[in-house]
Amino acid sequence: MKLLVVGATGTLGRQVARRAIDEGHQVRCLVRNQRRAKFLKEWGAELIIGNICKKETIPPALEGVDAVIDAATARLEDSASVKEVDWQGKVNLIQAVKKAGVERYIFFSILDAEKHREVPLMEIKYCTEKFLAESGLKYTTLKLCGFMQGLISQYAIPILDNQLVWVTGENSPIAYMNTQDIAKFAVRAAELPETANQTFPVVGTRTWGAEEIIKVCERLSGKEAKISRVPLGALKAMRRITRYFKWSKNASDRLAFAEVLASGKSLDAPMEEVYQTFNLDPKETTTLEAYFQEYFGRIMQKLKEIDYEKNKTKKRKKKKKRSPFKSKS
Repeated sequence: MKLLVVGATGTLGRQVARRAIDEGHQVRCLVRNQRRAKFLKEWGAELIIGNICKKETIPPALEGVDAVIDAATARLEDSASVKEVDWQGKVNLIQAVKKAGVERYIFFSILDAEKHREVPLMEIKYCTEKFLAESGLKYTTLKLCGFMQGLISQYAIPILDNQLVWVTGENSPIAYMNTQDIAKFAVRAAELPETANQTFPVVGTRTWGAEEIIKVCERLSGKEAKISRVPLGALKAMRRITRYFKWSKNASDRLAFAEVLASGKSLDAPMEEVYQTFNLDPKETTTLEAYFQEYFGRIMQKLKEIDYEKNKTKKRKKKKKRSPFKSKS
């Protein structure tokens, strides 16, 4: 199967491309920056320069493609807004896919987007779900709620560096999932006809609150976390300030999503039937503890190696500093 992966340089998109290549599919990636996407070419993917916000650049990427896996989303540092990328860009892409005669389209949405339409990103995801369902394409929507990869910068690194870990007073337990596991569902969705025109939750093995995650990190790192609690009111105030500046508009939209995560309502969904439909084994899904164990194991080993090299360097310097007047015996 020939797959087009859109957003392949992102946290999730790169795992989708990697998984598809490893499973023997021909993978093409629509990328804005060839230099930034160099690693994809090294993996074996074909690169096509284009941008979903510029609809005239999309058609060349769709030639000969059997299915599209769309993992594109606006980044905080992007000059384009969430609305430009996650709405107008997606409309451009869906229309181009329809015109090109590519029937299968895999889309990533957010769990419970329909319940939080006051949040710009969730409103856009909800509207895109509807637009895609009415497009006539054979679509599959996968509804996600949190990546384990994001927890490294949020919890693990600050704890290792003795920096503050920021948490809200009340936080929502979230069923975080490894993007490598999400990629399995995305590639399988493109392969299985029975997933067409359906929406599925794709979430982790259990929910985790901030305090639980911190305890896991403390235990595995051997360090105590410095915790600073942010009132929900402060998040709302920050959002009001950032929404007035174009350069911080994406940050404002993300802060609105952060308010949902601070609501205390659990983000989770049953997955038994989903695993059966996709013919995947839930026992092979990464648990949060296993993910952190692997991360801290690699970091601790690296720190030991660095410490060992430092000690070797110190010993060599001490030998060189021996007094010239010291007798040789």
